[in-house]
Amino acid sequence: SVVAGGANAMNMYFARDIDEMMRRTRERPVPAGQVDPEKAAVFGMVMGASGFVFLDLAVNLLAACLTLGAFAFYVVVYTLILKRTTPLNIVIGGAAGAMPPVIGWAAVTNEISIAALVMFAIVTAWTPPHFWALSMNYSSDYARAGVPMLPVVAGPEETKRQILLYSIALTVTSVLLSVWGGAGLIYVGSAVGLGAGFLVLAVRLWRDGSVKSSTALFRYSIVYLALLFAAIAVDGLVG
Repeated sequence: SVVAGGANAMNMYFARDIDEMMRRTRERPVPAGQVDPEKAAVFGMVMGASGFVFLDLAVNLLAACLTLGAFAFYVVVYTLILKRTTPLNIVIGGAAGAMPPVIGWAAVTNEISIAALVMFAIVTAWTPPHFWALSMNYSSDYARAGVPMLPVVAGPEETKRQILLYSIALTVTSVLLSVWGGAGLIYVGSAVGLGAGFLVLAVRLWRDGSVKSSTALFRYSIVYLALLFAAIAVDGLVG
């Protein structure tokens, strides 16, 4: 969480110009003028470096390197390159946000397993429908700031279609943890049930495209991921 906080601070430093233009982000500390931009950048770099050193000394080098790699990917690849240039910014950039399960696995076992990679794939598939559902309600914000989010570039119809496709991929990917990750019945039942709820909301959004439907899917997606990973933990304890 220390390194993630540092990456977020760096994102606010580099994206402060567009954050000022958007209703959703203009109250963040840097664009709101509560924190000096240069101090935010220094804070972010110190957080990233200190997190790496702590993991290297207290955990293992693999976890430390994976964490530093996620930090660099988020700041350089997502924030500086993808965010302003392509509607695939969330699809590719979401890989940074999907690293915590891999890092956690490496911290405990000092290795990377198939199960960790499946969990990485779950979060990667989850990120686009989660964020696109939110961005549909803020497309005017992104258009004003010149950020090529999918609703701005491709329009709401294509965004709804992509959300549905990624929701299907997410549900399928989540079940793979029982095939390649050794998850048991508790997890499988949770994955199927939670996935069914995700698909119902994705289909509803695909049909009506309303603000209510996109907001419902966005909120459910947060609960979905929390409960899915809680199911992994419970399954492991019971099994």
